[in-house]
Amino acid sequence: MNTILVQLSDAHVCAAGVRLYDRIDTSGMLQAAVTAVCSLSPRPDAVLVSGDLVESGAAAQYAQFADIIKRLPMPVYLLPGNHDDREQLRRSFPEHTYLGAEGFVQYTARIGGLRLIALDTVVPGKPYGELCDARMSWLAEQLERHCNETVVIAMHHPPFETLIRHMDDMGLAQGAPELEKLVSSYPNVARILCGHVHRAIHARFAGTIASVCPSTAHQISADLAPDAQATWSFEPPGFHIHACSPEGRLVTHLASSSQYAGPYPFE
Repeated sequence: MNTILVQLSDAHVCAAGVRLYDRIDTSGMLQAAVTAVCSLSPRPDAVLVSGDLVESGAAAQYAQFADIIKRLPMPVYLLPGNHDDREQLRRSFPEHTYLGAEGFVQYTARIGGLRLIALDTVVPGKPYGELCDARMSWLAEQLERHCNETVVIAMHHPPFETLIRHMDDMGLAQGAPELEKLVSSYPNVARILCGHVHRAIHARFAGTIASVCPSTAHQISADLAPDAQATWSFEPPGFHIHACSPEGRLVTHLASSSQYAGPYPFE
């Protein structure tokens, strides 16, 4: 049987009835993504939400987020992003015991034929991310412990430049070279799963593939000019489906959150 892990990211949920920038219905758009995930066949084994669950780490926002994702019938794994608050996240989701009691939100989980290793890149109060010595040491221990499993590493900030300048300015400010050196020693790492940049992006990194998941809400404009303005759009939102074969080959599909006609049989 294949193992199917769905990745949602950057929902930026606001309190009930509030629109982000007075325009973006992030709650409604996450509802649409949840509906799309629930319609998948076969049913995914788990869902990962790779950061920026809510807009500003407030309890009311997490309550709204929780009310939406409770419709998901499979295990859900949460990872903080730069818009999240670790301690409020833990208070809002006490049943998610893997979040731990204090410090970095880092954990591992067995999902079918996959080993998920969640890595915390958050610097409180800052948009950029870091991987300090403590976080890297923890990751090194986990990679060695699970060296005989198919591993996916989840982290909010991507460890590579996306060439979207204003997002790279708030990317992973510390630890990318060390991460690349470490991961390159473990060929069982099938993916590095990231968020933060609000669009689907893939790059070769450390002998594997690092990928960025699109946002369930607004997307960052794909303007690669060095002097590009920081802009967003209502480009159709989506999510990633990571499917792992029994042999350990991981295949990633981009899926749409939108409702559309079909499927139809070929005539």
